[in-house]
Amino acid sequence: MPLATARVATTRPARYVKQLVSHMGHKADAARTSDGRGTITVASGTCTLTPTADQLELTATAVDAESLTRVQDVITRHLMRFAVQEELAVEWTAAMDGGELEPTAPVVAEYLLSHHTPADEILGELAVATREAAGDAAHMQVSSDEGTLLTMLTRLTGARFAVEVGVFTGYSALCIARGLVDGGRLLACDVSEEWAAIGRPYWERAGVADRIDLRIAPALETLRALDVKPVIDIAFIDADKANYPLYYEEIVRRLRTGGLVVLDNVFLGGRVLDPAYQQEHHLAVRRLNEMITRDKRVQSVMLPVRDGVTIAQRC
Repeated sequence: MPLATARVATTRPARYVKQLVSHMGHKADAARTSDGRGTITVASGTCTLTPTADQLELTATAVDAESLTRVQDVITRHLMRFAVQEELAVEWTAAMDGGELEPTAPVVAEYLLSHHTPADEILGELAVATREAAGDAAHMQVSSDEGTLLTMLTRLTGARFAVEVGVFTGYSALCIARGLVDGGRLLACDVSEEWAAIGRPYWERAGVADRIDLRIAPALETLRALDVKPVIDIAFIDADKANYPLYYEEIVRRLRTGGLVVLDNVFLGGRVLDPAYQQEHHLAVRRLNEMITRDKRVQSVMLPVRDGVTIAQRC
């Protein structure tokens, strides 16, 4: 259970962040962002420090409970050392497992689903068909609000050429295709003709089947066969997570200036936030999230929508 938080009431949150980062930077990996947040990484784990108007928010992570306790102890002791003008109370929450986090609380999620332009009849029927055919696997389909977001982003970019990695039953493909300009094309990459076949009748009914070029083959092969010229206007990645960094790189190098790449499931059910999860797909998405933050080719934002959505725009 390697996650814990503390909210420390104080009139000097920003000053404490600056002091802690400066002091601990001599013996740990410590950095402060331009907006005043701090990150301190010691041998046992990492603590992020976020100053607000009246408190300092601490989040500690580590690979196991014992290491987490050491991180909490180090940060607490050093924070108390700097608190010479006020008495602080540092009370950490009980340790939590990242897989049990609710990135979007159920009540908020339901409110969001109730307050976006609703899916039309065709999308609604495709969602039902997916649930009936896929059973437990139906969770791989994007939610209706995320589908609306994809259509909106595609229209806002004036997209003529879009790429999708991970089609499943074609809900997101339909949403993207609807946002393309006249004559636009979506290159849809997947390895399952069986799942994609569920969506084909709905593409036809929506009048966008002629815009969707479905390629049944490993996506990396399809992407690497594309011209290296920056011709992609928007891309959506929602496939096998272990290959996310590779998909991202192949797409970004072909993304036009101002073009967007949208990545789904960047939280992995909260497990990306928890360093105890060390399977290949956890490591890949965690590495990707850090890579995008540091990628000078793009400007990016990570949104707490569903299971986490990152939008990166080519500079």
